[in-house]
Amino acid sequence: MTEPSRSSPSGNGAGDACASQVKTIQPPGWGDAEAAAKRLRAVFEPSPLLQAGPGLGDDLLLKADTLLPTGSFKVRGIWDAVSQLSEERVAAGLSTVSAGNTALALAWAAHRRGVPAFSLLPETAPPAKIEGFRAAGGEPRLVSVPELFRFLKEHLWENEPYVFVHPWTCPLVHRGHSSLAVELLEVAPDIDSVFIPVGGGGLLTGVAGALKDRRPGIRIFAVEPAGCAALHHSLKAGRAVSAPCETVCDGAAVPYLTEELYPALASLVDRTVLVPDEATLATSRDLLLRQKIVTEPSGALATAGARMVPAEERGLSVALLTGASVGAAGIRRLLE
Repeated sequence: MTEPSRSSPSGNGAGDACASQVKTIQPPGWGDAEAAAKRLRAVFEPSPLLQAGPGLGDDLLLKADTLLPTGSFKVRGIWDAVSQLSEERVAAGLSTVSAGNTALALAWAAHRRGVPAFSLLPETAPPAKIEGFRAAGGEPRLVSVPELFRFLKEHLWENEPYVFVHPWTCPLVHRGHSSLAVELLEVAPDIDSVFIPVGGGGLLTGVAGALKDRRPGIRIFAVEPAGCAALHHSLKAGRAVSAPCETVCDGAAVPYLTEELYPALASLVDRTVLVPDEATLATSRDLLLRQKIVTEPSGALATAGARMVPAEERGLSVALLTGASVGAAGIRRLLE
């Protein structure tokens, strides 16, 4: 990946995998989700739905996408998008912007397509994610956090020869993520609510879009770090806004919502839950010690949110376990 340009995009690059210039994004429907689930089952098995153990939450199920290839939900959307691109389009390589898990999924997808993978990552990304991407054959480019978000906001990927896969706003990615909704209702058709962590909003758009299309009465809890709650503040403002962002949940550390995605998110969310970092870390530790499940902080965020809502208010609930990209150093800190 080339050094992010300071100039305006030339428009001479390979472009993005989706139509990022779309003004308003429509969430996927149930038919999209069923088609995506069928495509993905040809490549990997559905993730398990587990009963939360004692002390983790009553009437709570855990959707363990941490056990998918690359250790996060990201492989759903990234592979489903990349697998539908022609050989000619992907020949030069694939690129993205990531806190780590999208990059890992992109490297996995690029390997299957036999092409290079590139990603901008923040200089503050956990070493386990950076080295994991490199070990999977990806080429990381570390930049400051402001530079990373400038790259996204100004569409600077248009200066590059690679196909860019946007982690939040690509409808093909949303459709891949929506496959999770099919897996949920196949195993637990009577769930009352689903807790979904929010960073850029791509996962919620895909999963909640399909669930609401199939079962409009199901309640969607959008879970954010208390110190980085762009969706919560946007819903209060009635429009997409930026918010302060300070959290240990690097995978959900997105300080703004895109204008094209905000209407979909606003139409799908029934309630937001803001989780202090201390509660998220405690939940990640409890998942490890009580249920023997490894999560990074953002991977435990939805479960932490579900624990903050009384069972009588949420009913039979599912919390999404979304990422397990944590190294030995991170686990040691968690147990200290």
